[in-house]
Parts: sequence; structure tokens; C-alpha cells
Amino acid sequence: MKTEWDYTTLANAYLKRPDYSDAAIDAMLAITKFKTGNVCDVGAGVAHLTLMLAVRGFDVSAVEPNDAMRANGIKRTAALPNVRWFEGTGEQTGLAGQSFDLVTFGSSFNVCDRQLALRETARILKPNGWFACMWNHRRLDDPIQERIESIIKTLVSGYGYGSRREDQTEVIESSCLFGPVVHLDAGVVHEQSIEECVEAWRSHATLARQAGAAFPSVVHAIEDYLKGLGQNTIRIPYSTNIWLAQLD
Repeated sequence: MKTEWDYTTLANAYLKRPDYSDAAIDAMLAITKFKTGNVCDVGAGVAHLTLMLAVRGFDVSAVEPNDAMRANGIKRTAALPNVRWFEGTGEQTGLAGQSFDLVTFGSSFNVCDRQLALRETARILKPNGWFACMWNHRRLDDPIQERIESIIKTLVSGYGYGSRREDQTEVIESSCLFGPVVHLDAGVVHEQSIEECVEAWRSHATLARQAGAAFPSVVHAIEDYLKGLGQNTIRIPYSTNIWLAQLD
């Protein structure tokens, strides 16, 4: 399925992306009061969030438009009978109305038409169901991440994060479809080898779009810096940010 953002060349690199904070996911589920139920994970990619929900006992319908990403996700969840995969988008999931207790967007809400995606979410949610969108944000006050930011902004003029680092509250409230928005924020630290970290940067779609033809050179510059640290692994601090709201 064609979308504005094509993740085909990034699909394998996405396997090295970090998981979300367990504490943040558990806090989200505690607020919804769901211990079991049907979840639609939209823009499921290679199944990072899908897996976290499935191992907690939820039946997950994973919706992913990109064939290569979906193939990797199917492979990673093949042993889980409570995960099913579908081709679709946030704006048009293709799934039945009033079917889900929770609809999640893991690092995907920013690549949708957000108002259309919220309307589609409201359509497929059961009465009193919940919407959640989330991203892992690197902590830019970490010295290594601060240096990487400097490399990127030197090589990519005007680099910015778009809507993925914005507060989503106003966007959700302006749809007039949901109740009060809850923002959750929990830290998590991932340790990666230098090779895994570089591979994760190769999956950075926002950077790839803005760097254009210079993207390989930017990743190479990050790789040179990381290898110059003289260590095999680095600890990367993230903040998992979740915006959560119940259907009115």
C-alpha cells in the first residue's frame, strides 16, 4: 500500500530500534483498566509495540501499510496466536467499526493526517474505548546524543523533528472526539553495540527525508564519531512519551 512515507529501505534497520519503556506501557494500561481485550496497533512496523501488547495478553490486530515492514513484523510475531496482521493506514484501517478497546500508534501518528486518523480511530473503537500515541525521544541532554545532534544539524540545514516531538494534546482535543488527554512520560535506558546503534540510525525516517541524498553521509559521520569513542557499547537514555484519551 502506497503512503507518503516509504519505509521499504528502512525496514531491516528498524529491527534495531529500541523498545518503549515497560513502565510507560504499564501505566497506560493501568489508566485504561484493561488487562485483556482487543487492540489495534496502527503503523505497527516491525512489531515493537505489537509485541509488548501481545505478551501482556492482548489480542492485537497489527495494521501496517508497508510490505517490507509488515513482513518483518509477521516474522517476529509468528509464534504468537494472538497477533493478526493487516494492510492499512491510520486514515483507513479497513477494519470493522466498534471492534477495539484500545487503538495505539507507536511512532506512527506523526506520519498520518492526524485528524483523519483520529476519526478512523473513533470509528473502530468500542464505546468508551481509548486512543494512545507514543514515541521514544532520545534525551538530548546526554553528552553523546548532544554531539550527534550537532553532527546532524551541521550537515542538514534546518533539520527539525516535525510533529513527533510536539505535545499532541491540542491535536487530540481539537478533534472533539475524545475526553481529557493524559500525558505519560517514563525514562528508559537502552544499551547497544556501536554497530546496532548505527543500524538504528539507518532507520531514522525523519532524518532520511530531510537529509535526502546526503543521508548516507550523515549516518557515516555519526558512525565515525561513535567508533571514535573507543568503546564497544553505549548507553542511550530515552523518554517514552504517551498521549492517551478516552472516546467521548
